[in-house]
Amino acid sequence: MIKFRFFIALILLAGTSLAQTVKVKTQQQRVKGENVDGFAVDLEGKRADVAASLAKYLKEIGKAKFLSSDPLVITDPVFNGTVYPKGSIYAFTNESGNVVTAWLGIKPTEWETKEANFINKQLERMANEFGVRFYREKMQALIDETEQAGLAVEKQALRFMNQGKDLATKLTNNGLERIKLEKALETNKFESEVLKVKIDNNKKAQDSIANVAVQINKVKQSQIEKLRKIN
Repeated sequence: MIKFRFFIALILLAGTSLAQTVKVKTQQQRVKGENVDGFAVDLEGKRADVAASLAKYLKEIGKAKFLSSDPLVITDPVFNGTVYPKGSIYAFTNESGNVVTAWLGIKPTEWETKEANFINKQLERMANEFGVRFYREKMQALIDETEQAGLAVEKQALRFMNQGKDLATKLTNNGLERIKLEKALETNKFESEVLKVKIDNNKKAQDSIANVAVQINKVKQSQIEKLRKIN
């Protein structure tokens, strides 16, 4: 039970830390040797988790590939059903203490001005959407873990309840057995007293019959003596 309480406490603590508003900020990131303006969100979590979630999210809008110098590049992005084959979207994750920053941006030189303005608006929206999705996925994972913990507790509670019923049944049976043994003991005690009386009566009967035998023997000897004197 201590283990379950500790687990629930961790879930509540984690849930409290995740319950916050996602804020998008403009931030520069060095892309292929140039400082590029983009949109970033600061998230609580592990960098590996944020990077994996970001890659999964961006695969929904284009082809994702990893480069040796840049963490993630999305080519042929699709917005509102339109494919943009010329420009690419760049994504980075940076970690500072307990905060992981997810960044999205484009190099304006790779896009036409009108397209660049449109894509930047989309990226600002996507940065916020990703942050919200990341926290919701984390919260859903916690909910799933909590549900699993709840099921485990219910299973344990059911086991304890059945165990309690079993112990109560055993206690009842033990009481009945005790009553049975007490009755048997009383019967045994009574039978013991009866046997003692019978043994005593038997002893008296033996003594009595022994006396009768002596008397009969005396009569017999007397009769033999009288028989001897007859002439």
